[in-house]
Formats: sequence, C-alpha cells, structure tokens
Amino acid sequence: MYMHITLETDYAIRIVDCLARNRQRMGAQAISEQNGVTLRFSLKILSKLVAAGIVRSYKGAQGGYEIARPLDQISLNDILETIEGPYQFSRCLSSNHICTRNEDGHCRYHMLFERLSEQIRTQLKETTMDRITAENWK
Repeated sequence: MYMHITLETDYAIRIVDCLARNRQRMGAQAISEQNGVTLRFSLKILSKLVAAGIVRSYKGAQGGYEIARPLDQISLNDILETIEGPYQFSRCLSSNHICTRNEDGHCRYHMLFERLSEQIRTQLKETTMDRITAENWK
C-alpha cells in the first residue's frame, strides 16, 4: 500500500494544469473531457478552486473557467490545501489528536513528523504552475 494524495486533489491539479496550458476560457465539459474526469466531479472541484481564487468562473453563453492568478502565484500547495486542507505527515499533528504514547501528549516522533511536514509543504509551495507548465520542466 502506498501513501498518496486523494483522487480529488490529483484531478484538481490536472484541471489547473489544463487551464494553465490552454491560457483561455474553457467550458466545464471541455475541461472534463480533456482530463478524463466526470463532469459532475469536475464541477465540484472547479467550485472549490473558484472559492479559493485559483480559478475564475464566468456565466452565460461565453461562460466557462480560466486561471484567476498569474501562474507563478499558484503552487501545488495552494491546490492541495484547497481540496484537502494543510498537509500533515501524520494524524498526530492535528490539534484534536491525543497521543497515547506519552503523558505530555506528544511521542518522540511528533517533532520528526512536524519537520517532515514542513519540508514537504515548502517543496509544494516552491512548485508553482509556471514552473510545471514550462516546456523544459522536469
């Protein structure tokens, strides 16, 4: 078994990437088809991305969706937090978790998991859509 982001986050990244690469307004149906995501699920994700200010929506005959901010101001962390909330390496880092391994509420792994979480968040913040969509990005 592997640890991984949720399918919804994976699709959200694909949707933002699609809009970033197209650089023009797209309808939900086209976004759905280009990314292999059902229309219903695409609309749910787009709604969250609009609420977060990552994507802008337009109504009417010329309606659709487009990127709302410059690509260098949209990170993988922004997308992940929009769908899943702040990244944490372990559930023990959540404020409502009670560690049963130590009387003060934190076992010896707590600090390690905190550092790992911060390192991963830093990488996610530094990975912006302008870098991802660049032709020579690896």
